[in-house]
Amino acid sequence: MDSRSIRQQIYDKIRETSKDEYVLQEMKRLGFWKKNENQPELSEQLIKQEGELQRTLNELLAEKNKYADKEQLLREIRQQRMKASKEKREQTRAKKEQLRIEKAAQWQISKEKDILFLGEDVSGGLNNTENNAAQLSQFNLPGFNDVASLAAAIGITISDLKFLSYYRKVSTTSHYKRFSLPKKSGGYRTISAPMPRLKSLQHWILNNILIKIPTHHAANGFVANRSIMTNANNHIGKKTVVNVDLKNFFPTVNYKRVKGVFSTLGYSEQIATILALLCTEPERDEMELDGKTYHVANGERFLPQGAPTSPAITNIICYKLDVRLEGVARQLEFSYTRYADDLSFSTNETGSEDKNLVQQLLWRVEKVVKEEGFTVHPDKVKVMGQGTRQEVTGIVVNKKPGINRQTLHRFRALIHQINQSGIEGKVWKGNNHIVSEMVGYANFIIQVKPEQGTKLKTALLQAFKKHNIQTEIFSSPPKFTKQSESKNNDRPPAENKDWWNVL
Repeated sequence: MDSRSIRQQIYDKIRETSKDEYVLQEMKRLGFWKKNENQPELSEQLIKQEGELQRTLNELLAEKNKYADKEQLLREIRQQRMKASKEKREQTRAKKEQLRIEKAAQWQISKEKDILFLGEDVSGGLNNTENNAAQLSQFNLPGFNDVASLAAAIGITISDLKFLSYYRKVSTTSHYKRFSLPKKSGGYRTISAPMPRLKSLQHWILNNILIKIPTHHAANGFVANRSIMTNANNHIGKKTVVNVDLKNFFPTVNYKRVKGVFSTLGYSEQIATILALLCTEPERDEMELDGKTYHVANGERFLPQGAPTSPAITNIICYKLDVRLEGVARQLEFSYTRYADDLSFSTNETGSEDKNLVQQLLWRVEKVVKEEGFTVHPDKVKVMGQGTRQEVTGIVVNKKPGINRQTLHRFRALIHQINQSGIEGKVWKGNNHIVSEMVGYANFIIQVKPEQGTKLKTALLQAFKKHNIQTEIFSSPPKFTKQSESKNNDRPPAENKDWWNVL
């Protein structure tokens, strides 16, 4: 360090205090001043006080100079504020970043253990995980506290469960294979057959939940130990038989009604939402764009005809409908049964041929059907007296269960033709899906006339085998798991008689 720098430091220290105080400090440091800590000399005290006063005076002068220059003061204030603001922003930014990291980590954990979103318009209740344990116990249903327990019970991962239940209005994948079958009355019926993964899951829902819910004794379709035969037996040999068909039966049962079923059974809104999504599907239009096929939703979700869960859900929803229609039938002395969307009434009462009695029945039936959220098909109402061929779900019931002879003759003749020349160019009931349709009709005959039906089905399968025709679908009548044993299986427990009121 040069002499100029040393001299400047000395001047600065003298300005900070006073010359005398600086000289005093240097003399003490160099040992030229006598130290007496207990009794300081008067001259030393005066020098220190003078130094203190000089420092105070310097500070006051500096403060005075600061306020004298307003622009400088404002600049200093702004700089201080800007510095404080910058520090605060940095703290806030750091805090937000930490929260973002924590939230992302929590979201990742939630994605692995829960389902928080399943698409627009259907995800509102996924945060509600409270079950009605008493209701679930009453129906002996499995309870699920969260999505993880549901996925574990089914035997799939949460990601697979989300994939199969996620609702996209526009999707590049479809969980259903759709095809059309001609109706007897004209037009076509769309069949939505679920793909294997979804179909397996729907079977689980059917066998572990839906099949445990009691059905009304008037319901004969898709119920254990009941069939088209048990449905028709109630109307054999009656003077008057009335058939009523419900229009757009499965499409009428929309997503909200299906979700209401599972909620009523006791499941939380979260679980009910997932189960309802797995059991419903909207109509979809296929569109091609840039070499890709898109499946675009057309309308609201409803029960697809072809899903194994759809018939059981309709039987649950129709419980109150069956109760009310049976009451109407009993008042007018009619018998009542239902097979899916086919309502059948019959009576042996004298005077049943009177149009007024039948009209009164039909008027009441239409009113009840409408109030329960369905619609009577105006073109499929049939009134059959003893003088005509009376049919119930395709079975002739005039005197004993039978099958339309003309149709049976055509079926036998078609089997012979297939045996001779194969299925090329042949149709059955206006349908090109001749294999599944004919095997299905053979199974129908077996239910009505087992011996005759078995012979015809054997001949049909031999004809198919002769021409190497595959018959992997509909090769046997549909089977349904037996419902839970109960002496009172035809109605809900007495302590909860009105469980169906909210459906």
